[in-house]
Amino acid sequence: MSRSIIKDPAKSKSSETFFKVLRFIGKYRFLLILSIILAAVSVILQLYVPILFGNAIDQVIAQHQVNFEMMWYYLSRILVMVILSSAATWLMNVINNRMTYQTVKDIRAKAIRHIQVLPLSYLDGHSTGDIISRIIADTDILSDGMLLGFTQLFSGIVTIIGTLIFMFSKNFWITLMVIVLTPVSFLVAKFISSHTFQMFRKQSDARGRQTALIEEMIGNQKVVQAFGYEEKSSERFAKVNEELQECSLKAVFYSSLTNPSTRFVNNIIYACVALVGAFIIPGGRLTVGGLSVLLSYANQYMKPFNDISSVVTELQNALACAGRIFDLLEEEPEVAEASETLKDVKGEVDIKNVCFHYDESKKLIEDFNLHVKPGMRVAIVGPTGCGKSTFINLLMRFYDVNSGSISVDGKPIRDITRHSLRSSYGMVLQETWIKNGTVRDNISIGKPEA
Repeated sequence: MSRSIIKDPAKSKSSETFFKVLRFIGKYRFLLILSIILAAVSVILQLYVPILFGNAIDQVIAQHQVNFEMMWYYLSRILVMVILSSAATWLMNVINNRMTYQTVKDIRAKAIRHIQVLPLSYLDGHSTGDIISRIIADTDILSDGMLLGFTQLFSGIVTIIGTLIFMFSKNFWITLMVIVLTPVSFLVAKFISSHTFQMFRKQSDARGRQTALIEEMIGNQKVVQAFGYEEKSSERFAKVNEELQECSLKAVFYSSLTNPSTRFVNNIIYACVALVGAFIIPGGRLTVGGLSVLLSYANQYMKPFNDISSVVTELQNALACAGRIFDLLEEEPEVAEASETLKDVKGEVDIKNVCFHYDESKKLIEDFNLHVKPGMRVAIVGPTGCGKSTFINLLMRFYDVNSGSISVDGKPIRDITRHSLRSSYGMVLQETWIKNGTVRDNISIGKPEA
């Protein structure tokens, strides 16, 4: 009998996004390897400390029988281990910070460069605030998640492996009991975290819409006041704000269940180790110092599960935000540039059988023909929405025609570089736009030698 396999789209999307982030991190693989090595060094040194403590405790042989010389020997070695472990941890955190912020810087830089080559159809179809939210807010959340992940995930994994090795060296059966009970903690964390990705994704989307609305209202405050739209804009903001609150509460509530749930399971494991160890000490198979070592390892073994469960929550949020960034980065850029440049322009423009529409279901320009000779003055007049601005966008190749052709001096504009085509036009925008900078910066934006 054949079985149909149903894939979880949220899990699939999260995994894809994770591997995309790894491709950016790959540029800093040397720092990544060094961070893992330092994590291993720090953890191994920390894990060796309980053995030294156990040996120090075992120097208390009986009442008034303490081997102080050996005890001080073990305590001095503990001090050295703690200092070296702290130094390795500090250096690992420095490397993780550098690697994280370099990666996020690369993602932001690529996003800005990609926006420059996206067709206007994408920018027209997405609010400015939402795009800004992806580049600024979402990348900030991604960097926080990555930093937490690098700092705790590597150390946590090495700690789990290291503690098991050291515990097996002390008592096989107690260690085996800990391993058998561990999957319970995993299952609890996995069940909760698998339901949080979509919630964080909705939270990011709502945040983007809120940013877009704020940007729109503040940027056009005069228009809002002129048309008495203040109350309506406040109502729209309240609706989006309430939606963001609801998404955020759900995401945070479910994700916050992970840590206490895993802690509850881990405390049960700790109690089992103490109980079993106390029973076998009288039989001579374990010393008091040995039990203290096992309890210390049991605590250190379970701590990474608590930390990792917190990391998973942050990573789900970070991956949800990263998914929105990669959606932007994977948008198809403009049609590739032609190689021919436009020189010594005379100004002859020929439009033949041009058809264009933004939406296939809504026709706009159909079978349009026009021939403009050099020196002619042509006025295009019509009501709002008839296609005047659209026609200018077609002439300057901000959009490409769906069918037909536009030629300048007998050369189809599809065969001409956009830069040479647009630099041949003089364009006075309908809306005044002034960029941050000096008056000279604004005058020379399109003509540096002006």
